[in-house]
Amino acid sequence: MNIVVFGAGGVGGYFGAKLVQAGFDVTFIARGAHLDAIKNKGLQIKSVKGDFTVHPSATDDITTVGTPDLVILGVKSWQVTEVAEKLKPIIGGDTVVLPLQNGADNADKLRAVLPEKNALAGLCKIVSMVEAPGIIRHITYEPEIVFGEYNNEKTERVKTLKAVFNKAGFKNTLSDDIHLDIWKKFLFICTISGIGALTRAVFGVMRSHEGIRKIIHDTANEMVSVANAKGVGLTAQDVAMVIHIIDQLDFNTTASMQRDVMEGKPSELENFNGYIVKEGKILGVETPTNTFIYHCLLPQEEKARS
Repeated sequence: MNIVVFGAGGVGGYFGAKLVQAGFDVTFIARGAHLDAIKNKGLQIKSVKGDFTVHPSATDDITTVGTPDLVILGVKSWQVTEVAEKLKPIIGGDTVVLPLQNGADNADKLRAVLPEKNALAGLCKIVSMVEAPGIIRHITYEPEIVFGEYNNEKTERVKTLKAVFNKAGFKNTLSDDIHLDIWKKFLFICTISGIGALTRAVFGVMRSHEGIRKIIHDTANEMVSVANAKGVGLTAQDVAMVIHIIDQLDFNTTASMQRDVMEGKPSELENFNGYIVKEGKILGVETPTNTFIYHCLLPQEEKARS
């Protein structure tokens, strides 16, 4: 299988490296010092599950990779549409593109640019980041990819993909309801990311403050209302599970969007709290907590993008 991993950050770098380690033909699309380090020294994974180094192909020129069987998108959600446009020239009739971004509408973004048959839907569960050029650090949470056809059909190609991921040795799930699973992950990451960016506090600090815990609950409950209005069956039990996960994670954990905001980088604000605000307006659902968080962070987001 010819695999392209577009983006070699914490997500694409980790899962792509595991595929390389398992013997698959993987090419990373990367850039800058990170690309140079991968080419010269390989891609090093520092993980609580064991360190290893691989020596994959890597390039910043998508036109040189031929026609892939699988493209894994390891970029940010706000970059999906742009990357889909770049993929157009190399996509074949049987190519499958798997988005792993945080957010609720990444598969829709792909299907708006590429032929719908090429797009799968998916998500990942991992806390990882680029520690230095050529080095990915996996901090916590057992890495997992959850994926499926957009219509949840159990096709031969998704069964084949599961076999590939099994061989790579990381946890993976062929979903029975991929949109519900995406929203469950989205519920977790959006609930904590925006308030984390506002407070600049780690999870352990935020969850210990009664007022911030209420904001976390209110953010999540608004998301459930929006999801339900869209026909996605999130429940109060899902909110309870999200709070439980937040309470169990390492005290010093931070979310990727939170780190981007704190570092003055463009973030996924529009795709997280901004998405809930926009969909709430469309669907007639009140989202005061998400609206407050979104507008408080928007000036910094606009500054980062300028």
